Amino acid sequence: MLPVFCAVRGVGLRSVETAVGGLKSIWGSCQNCCTIFPKDVTYRELKNLLNSKKVMLIDVRDSWEILEYGKISGSINIPLDELGEALQMNPRDFKEKYHEVKPSKSDSLVFSCLAGVRSKKAMDTAVSLGFNSVQHYAGGWKEWIKYEFSEKK
Repeated sequence: MLPVFCAVRGVGLRSVETAVGGLKSIWGSCQNCCTIFPKDVTYRELKNLLNSKKVMLIDVRDSWEILEYGKISGSINIPLDELGEALQMNPRDFKEKYHEVKPSKSDSLVFSCLAGVRSKKAMDTAVSLGFNSVQHYAGGWKEWIKYEFSEKK
């Protein structure tokens, strides 16, 4: 370990070592998804995550958009303006309203929308509520449908 020089009076080397050790612990616990550096997922990464069934995909578009344009198979719809409240609901109410088990703060979540703007806001909301394994699909429905259409040709 390199020597650490602390310019703050009264802060001993032991305090600095404890803080550094805590940071190492946080960094070491990050796997795949990490709120320290939440990231975008690509089309291919999202396909793999959905196939693994180890992620909950939340589409934050308005309900009318889902009805009119469609949705990514396996996603659940929680409009952005409901998201903060939904993620704080008790599990029974969440299940009744969204027909899915409420995610825990450690579950892997991916947010999507039309083109990545609302999903980024949704990701930020989830992080602010303590969810620690969140990402967003920046390409959104527009990119998804383009790739899906070209793969089916």
